Amino acid sequence: MKAIIVDLDRTLLRTDKSLSAYTLRTLRKCQETGMLLLAATARPERSITTYREQIGFGAVTAMNGARVLLPDRTLENGLSRASGEEMLARLAAVEPDALISLETSEGAYANAPIPEWNCRFYDRFPALPAGIVYKILVSRDGEPVPVENILTRDAYCTIANGRFSQIMSREATKWKGVQAMLAAFGIPPGEAVYFGDDYDDIEPIQKCGMGIAVANAIPEALASAKYIARSNDEDGVAHFLEEHLLL
Repeated sequence: MKAIIVDLDRTLLRTDKSLSAYTLRTLRKCQETGMLLLAATARPERSITTYREQIGFGAVTAMNGARVLLPDRTLENGLSRASGEEMLARLAAVEPDALISLETSEGAYANAPIPEWNCRFYDRFPALPAGIVYKILVSRDGEPVPVENILTRDAYCTIANGRFSQIMSREATKWKGVQAMLAAFGIPPGEAVYFGDDYDDIEPIQKCGMGIAVANAIPEALASAKYIARSNDEDGVAHFLEEHLLL
């Protein structure tokens, strides 16, 4: 295997968002043998700076593929403004009290405070703020809001962290980001290992050479995986790498 691709939250990172010394040592050993480390995460770049510095990823798929950070360029896969405003207008008609937040090229916006995300307050939906809109997150009372009936043809939705309906461009998927990252280094998917836990990880788990779900993954990801690693809080990624690849 020439490349190791990891999801971050609930996969490589422990629940408290930390990386153990054991995991860091194991990842460095993989790099020393010549294996490439790549990340595929739902997070925006601003929230993964520390992990990029600690690990030294060769490339990163951020925001589930809305931005793909390659060594020589960045790919942008945002929603069109027309589609975003049309979907938000439809949403306002059926879910006027929904919590709405956006990830954009100018930062995060929300129509109510979300302190942990450092969002700017924005109350002009369905009109969009400036910048490229990477994704729209919708919830109510901590639960995802059904949005299938408001989607435009160029958008799709998944559930994020069991809490949000996440609307993105059909061009923005983790699998497309993984393909772009591997192509940039001339590595076929069959020579890549992928670790994940959630809905957006299912396609790369199925299509990479070795697809692994951590034990705490959702049932659908577990069912799609060829291998099951220990949970994220048990350093499952590192243990799997040491037991299967660092022989």
